[in-house]
Amino acid sequence: MSVSMLSLTGPLGSVSGLLQVVSLLGLALLLLKAAQLYLHSQWLLKVVQRFPPPPSHWLFGHIQEDLQCLRKWVEKFPCACPHWLWGTEVELVVYDPDYMKVILGRSDPKSHGFYRLLAPWISWLKHWRRLTPAFHYDILKPYMGLMADSVHDKWEDFIRQNSYVEIFEHVSLMILNTIMKCAFSYQGSHQADRSGGGCVWELRALSSAWEHCSGTDGVIKLKKAQLQEEGELEKVRSKRHLDFLDILRFAKMEDGSSMPDKDLCAEVDTFMFEGHDTTASGISWILYALATHPEHQQQCREEVQSLLGDEHTGEDHLDQMPYTTMCIKEALQLYPPVPGIGRELSKPISFPDGRSLPKGFLLMLSFYCLHHNPKVWPNPEVFDPSQYAPGSARHSHAFLPFSGGSRNCIGKQFAMNEMKVAVTLTLLRFELVPDPSRVPVPWPRIVLRSKNGIHLHLRKLL
Repeated sequence: MSVSMLSLTGPLGSVSGLLQVVSLLGLALLLLKAAQLYLHSQWLLKVVQRFPPPPSHWLFGHIQEDLQCLRKWVEKFPCACPHWLWGTEVELVVYDPDYMKVILGRSDPKSHGFYRLLAPWISWLKHWRRLTPAFHYDILKPYMGLMADSVHDKWEDFIRQNSYVEIFEHVSLMILNTIMKCAFSYQGSHQADRSGGGCVWELRALSSAWEHCSGTDGVIKLKKAQLQEEGELEKVRSKRHLDFLDILRFAKMEDGSSMPDKDLCAEVDTFMFEGHDTTASGISWILYALATHPEHQQQCREEVQSLLGDEHTGEDHLDQMPYTTMCIKEALQLYPPVPGIGRELSKPISFPDGRSLPKGFLLMLSFYCLHHNPKVWPNPEVFDPSQYAPGSARHSHAFLPFSGGSRNCIGKQFAMNEMKVAVTLTLLRFELVPDPSRVPVPWPRIVLRSKNGIHLHLRKLL
């Protein structure tokens, strides 16, 4: 009996001993990790000690703070303040133009996290010289008619409606239609609904975005065959306007060879992503700003009517609308389409006031907070287009709706033209009225959206 009992307890004892060893190792690893996190948090506290922080939760940091809280921080803490993401992770939120100038004058990489998901699409300095010709004024000029057609097609839908509509979705479809025409000479329409196609819907469904890339590949192959039939660049230019893909197709690599199809796909995806929801956000908030300031809306309308009458926009008039341009810029200040961008310092940085940060530290360049900084803009919550009157002076990095420095938005003129065309043609045909029961709540995502939508009534003008 005793022998059989020993034979049973032997294995059980060994298993129990093994579990004890595993438990001790697990506990040791937990303690080591806790010590590492503690030392890391102490290092972060030391790094940011010259930047007084707002009160934060010991575990969740400032992760639950909204834009209202951020605006209060801007008033209380000069230049920048720490934003604790968790108890052991922090980024410096920057909203001072001098700080912005220093940071944007460098070439620090974008911070990790969500940008990694966008890496296959978004290309920057590597392809800058290839992309620049596609945004030359002479290339952009013929696009104005295509933009106007997309606006007309979209607003026709509203003529029969007599109610408030959520405009962001409609404007987004309108911009997609414009981009497809300008990028591919596409003649169809994406304005029926948002369910068709495989394009980017502000990354709400990443799977549909990946489907778009395969669609781009097919379009590129068709375009390649078409260009082989049409001949050289000047022959194509004499037959029709050049679209974005034409420019890239004729672009040369550094060794003189043509751009590979996979690179063409990447550049077109960049154009589609960068120019879609950002411009849609800008236009939607501009229309809302004009709806809530009817006196400025009417002044813009009168300016547009004096130039265009009832005809649709011509490319030669876009630079002849000073007051409308002032209102567009003021709206972009209040509601910047891209509320902020992240950077990870590739080397130490020193700021004009003597404060500094080490390599590897995370920054959040908050364009929203910059544009609402009362030390930069007097009465930043007031809609005041006169701040952008011709000849008015301001800091070079006080107004950054398209970022700044060496990596500012290469398509900013394209985006500004889209905004002008959309606004002018809308004002010619409609009076914009806000929905008093649904005031938009700005919501900083990749682009500035509204938590409850942007609802307007577009009343047809007689």
